Amino acid sequence: MSESGREPLRIGILGAARITERSLVAPAGATGHRLVAVAARDRSRAESFATAHGVERTLGSYAELLADPEVDVVYNPLANGLHGPWNLAALAAGKHVLSEKPSASNAEEAKEVREAAAKSGTVFMEAFHYLFHPVTRRLHELLASGELGELRHAEAMVAIPAPEATDPRWSLPLAGGALMDLGCYSVHALRMLAPWAGGAPRLLSARAGEREGAPGVDEWLDADLGFPSGATGSARCHMAYDRLEMSIRVVGSRGEATAPNFVLPQRDDRVVVRTPDGERTEHLGTRSSYTYQLEAFAARVRAGTALPLDADDAVTTMRLIDACYACAVAPCRAVARVVGCAHPPPLPQGHGRCPHRPAERLPTAAGYWYSAGFSTRSTRTRPPSSSARTPASHTAAAAYPSHVLGPVTSPRRVASTQARISSS
Repeated sequence: MSESGREPLRIGILGAARITERSLVAPAGATGHRLVAVAARDRSRAESFATAHGVERTLGSYAELLADPEVDVVYNPLANGLHGPWNLAALAAGKHVLSEKPSASNAEEAKEVREAAAKSGTVFMEAFHYLFHPVTRRLHELLASGELGELRHAEAMVAIPAPEATDPRWSLPLAGGALMDLGCYSVHALRMLAPWAGGAPRLLSARAGEREGAPGVDEWLDADLGFPSGATGSARCHMAYDRLEMSIRVVGSRGEATAPNFVLPQRDDRVVVRTPDGERTEHLGTRSSYTYQLEAFAARVRAGTALPLDADDAVTTMRLIDACYACAVAPCRAVARVVGCAHPPPLPQGHGRCPHRPAERLPTAAGYWYSAGFSTRSTRTRPPSSSARTPASHTAAAAYPSHVLGPVTSPRRVASTQARISSS
């Protein structure tokens, strides 16, 4: 039996990704859930993974794993561009799905996953594990209690040193890029502040820098958001930074709170609170956010307990990500990302026009009008600090029109989802 006394999940794992050890293997061991099977493109890798991590069986293909009647939950940690196709396939097979983020390549694909989840009647969740940890819950409590006053500004920065050049996170056909791999956390964390900001945020402006040697792939991206209350947000990411940084800061009318590592709070469980009464540091515990996540997911599957994450939430996140790319990178990023183009159209260097509103509608803190596009900034240069970009007067009054949060128009899948599944 699982730790909760319920029937344990019977989990099948797609691929032998490195993240799985900390995101699933350790949490399953801590909570009593079964790792029933693993499949990988290279069976020897799957066998080595199974031996090292106590997986019960090795299967010869992803399709074989989906057809296994003993598997009732599929965990999908594949490369970004394979999340959507295999999520669709797993849902069609009647499995519950825990998908690594982002769960699709764009909003259109996320909508397909949502429809498949509704049709299957099974549980689908995008693995934003940070949301289940007491660190993030405490930040939300501080806002809800009124101790920080009214929310005025929030900023999230998620950055890592550069992966190897051959890493799939630098692959456009596999939906790589800083925003997809890291910035999705920043965007999602700011979206989760909507209850204290009058509603969901809208995109105000975005800037990005292209990775040298990886056409169409963003090395860094900064997005400025506005909330209906007038609060502002800064969502930043960088995939060639000089250190690991995964911080979030919320500023209210009476104080502020910072979590130095909200994405991996098991490494740093501090929440630092500053108010007129002084500064204090709270420690919220180093139990893994992934363990909290698996517990919540299992409770949904076995007992119907409500989750804060579902397929609707995944669609909303991807719409905002698509809007960031459309503004900062131009539409060819979204097109190439969907169709798996090996040779995407060249992106404009310098600053290209945002397709959703004229250049003169994009204000910046410096007081001039900014037209978003890929920057020629050096690959090792940090993005500017959010404090230098976000004036107190910059409110949601200049927010994007509502249609921007709809899907980015682009040709859908020259290679169909089924073709991508067959070739994987």
